Amino acid sequence: QVQLVESGGGLVQAGGSRRLSCAASRLTFSNFAMGWFRQAPGKEREFVAALNWNGQSTNYADSVKGRFTISRDNAQNTVYLQMNSLKPEDTAVYYCAAALGYGAPKTVVFEYKYWGQGTQVTVSS
Repeated sequence: QVQLVESGGGLVQAGGSRRLSCAASRLTFSNFAMGWFRQAPGKEREFVAALNWNGQSTNYADSVKGRFTISRDNAQNTVYLQMNSLKPEDTAVYYCAAALGYGAPKTVVFEYKYWGQGTQVTVSS
């Protein structure tokens, strides 16, 4: 059974940084595009960032462009989300997800087959 396990969440002050990690197991990691989504209380899950199978192509939500960076290490079966200049509105549960295929980074929830359990990021003002 495929597993995606996020880590790195926590409480951070506005303006600070946080790095999320997502370790994948029981899948051929390089066959998958990866993405990060987030969900705040009372809101729908929204796209944050994604990259293709080799990390050469990335896509970001407008709200995080220039502040967040997605990357992956296929040798370690891990995808990362470096979050800088955090804002209170970034507070949410962050999920990583895997989408089978070699195409462009995917930005829509239903394109992803596997999901992690999420990690809470809280940004205090």
